[in-house]
Amino acid sequence: MTASHTVVLRDVTENDRRRLRDWRNSPEVAAFMYSDHQIGQAEHDRWFGGMAGDTRRRYWVIEVDGEPVGLANLADIDPHNRRCAWAYYLASPSVRGLGVGSYIEFWVIEYVFKTLGFGKLWCEVLLTNEAVWKLHERYGFQREALFRHHVIKDGAPADVVGLGLLATDWPARRDEMAQRLLAKGYALPFA
Repeated sequence: MTASHTVVLRDVTENDRRRLRDWRNSPEVAAFMYSDHQIGQAEHDRWFGGMAGDTRRRYWVIEVDGEPVGLANLADIDPHNRRCAWAYYLASPSVRGLGVGSYIEFWVIEYVFKTLGFGKLWCEVLLTNEAVWKLHERYGFQREALFRHHVIKDGAPADVVGLGLLATDWPARRDEMAQRLLAKGYALPFA
């Protein structure tokens, strides 16, 4: 089975301001975030305005076939230690199951290791978000931590998995992951 979908990560623009708040406040996205509260306009505007000129973070809107469907980001970008964290979400249920998450995973790994030349990419995922941390593990991320009772979700303590991938470990997984994307009809990013 091949996909005929084009996935693009593009810079966030002013036109995305409202969309990003709506996505972030949707129950499907908020369920996997650290905070549960509805993001108000003032809080969102502070976050959105803070992106400009912040060299420690970078955001992209994920588009599938020209339609915005989610957000990917790098955070804690640390050139001195050659590492950063990352996260993404797909806000549109219409693209789930198409391999878009896998494509984003590959894209971000390649960007961090090839374009930025960093040595480590890491992330934190709610333990209950098994599909995402298992996807990370398929790509070679190793569980480096279990943060017990790390955040409060739905009024109760929730555990968080810390995962990391080293640039030196990526080549052992890259070819297999590239073949999976190619088999689904995706072009490899940064090829």
